[in-house]
Amino acid sequence: MPKLKSNRGAAKRFRSTKNGFKCRGAFRRHNMSAKSMKQKRQLRACGLVAEVDKDSVTQMLPYGS
Repeated sequence: MPKLKSNRGAAKRFRSTKNGFKCRGAFRRHNMSAKSMKQKRQLRACGLVAEVDKDSVTQMLPYGS
C-alpha cells in the first residue's frame, strides 16, 4: 500500500500533541501597535483545534506531523 500524502498547508499550521492538534491564532502579523496589551497577551498562547474540526485535521495529517 502506498504512503499517504500530508496536506502541506496543514502541516505548516498544526502540530500534533497528546490532546489533539495545537495551532496559532490569527491577527498576529501586522498592526500590532494598534492592538491593546490584553489582546496581544492573549494572542501569545497556542490554541487547540476544536473537537468538531479534529477529524478533518486528522485526515489532512495522516501521520500526525
